Amino acid sequence: MKVYISADIEGVTGVTHWDEADRLKPDYNEFREQMTAEVSAACEGALLAGATEIWIKDAHASARNLIAARLPRHTHLIRGWSGHPFSMVQELDGSFHAMLMVGYHSRAGSGANPLAHTISGNIAGLKINGSYASELLMHVYTAAYVNVPLVFVSGDEGICEDATWLIPPIATVAVKRGVGDASINIHPHLAVDQIIERVQTALQDDISKCRLPLPEHFAVQITYRDHAMAHRASFFPGAVLEQPHTIGFESDDYFEVLRLFSFVL
Repeated sequence: MKVYISADIEGVTGVTHWDEADRLKPDYNEFREQMTAEVSAACEGALLAGATEIWIKDAHASARNLIAARLPRHTHLIRGWSGHPFSMVQELDGSFHAMLMVGYHSRAGSGANPLAHTISGNIAGLKINGSYASELLMHVYTAAYVNVPLVFVSGDEGICEDATWLIPPIATVAVKRGVGDASINIHPHLAVDQIIERVQTALQDDISKCRLPLPEHFAVQITYRDHAMAHRASFFPGAVLEQPHTIGFESDDYFEVLRLFSFVL
């Protein structure tokens, strides 16, 4: 069994302030350790379920966060950003049996996480086919594009609820809940234990139940905090300026949507 893991940090237990997610700040190292522990837990659960090969995309900020020596030997770690439109799921293809997301967080505009955002702080809101989109939705559609089911998500309660609404059979571990600019978190060791258990269970279940049908058409709206960014992005081929802060884009091919994202987000 070949498994893919995409890992972020804002949905890791304890992470509450931007300083804790910034490798240049003194608070960062503690939470880099916990991000690594939660990803390692997902790997352990996958191995217990029979995985023989695991690929991990470090998908936060510099993409140089995970401590490689603390990951199992069966892993391939993707560090840095290649520039490919698959972004947070770079190298994902149809050879993988399943995908897991660890440390994911709620979308821009959500109150479920003090660090809720979508890709960057420049985005006030992103919609796909009329629904507000998180980084999870953006990348689960990429997984569907290559016919790989998303079977597990860990992160804040909001993103776990979104994942369950989208894919009812999915396994989740909610490690935190946002309350204004604060968060209520489960114990780091409990997060690790729960991730191991639920990843193993998810991969031993019928993963075909988690396959997400890909929409036949995509209508995208991106609202920027700065109207000048919307003006600039409106020159991307096919994009239109709908409002001073908002561009629109439509395509039947999700890869074209990903190409848009890679240039304008």
